[in-house]
Amino acid sequence: MDLQKLILERVRDVRDYPQEGILFKDITPLLADHVAFAGVVDAIVAHHGRGTIDKVVGIEARGFILAAPVAYHFGAGFVPVRKRGKLPSNTHEETYDLEYGTATIEMHTDAFLPGERVLIVDDVLATGGTAGAAIELVRRGGGTVAGLSVLLELSFLPGRQRLDGSGVDVHSLVTV
Repeated sequence: MDLQKLILERVRDVRDYPQEGILFKDITPLLADHVAFAGVVDAIVAHHGRGTIDKVVGIEARGFILAAPVAYHFGAGFVPVRKRGKLPSNTHEETYDLEYGTATIEMHTDAFLPGERVLIVDDVLATGGTAGAAIELVRRGGGTVAGLSVLLELSFLPGRQRLDGSGVDVHSLVTV
């Protein structure tokens, strides 16, 4: 079966979550399907090529689920980017706008060696706020952003346009 079709069949729309007016993309049915889940991980790895990535950043929380097996397949380390106050050591932080408010994410200051090639992985590219903040954190931490891969890109929101000036290769498995 075509991977894009499989992804679209396994991602469920949930209206008015986490608040009224938001159409939430629920990836849990995709994660429960081992063929779909493996296909997503393999497609991200194939796009970037083995041996090209030193660390994989996963953005809390669903990005963790996708990024960890991607890191394993690359033979790379995994770095969590978390909400403020969730990491136990010294951090860099970045505040950004969401569709429905603002948020702050953090990353440990010692997550990268200078110049390490870093792939950022998340589930959905919407407004680009979270992805843009993660790009800034990687750069501030001394990493080189090799790319951003997402499961879904919401074309009706300005995420890709917001990242256009970042110089980062934005890779989406499916655009809706």
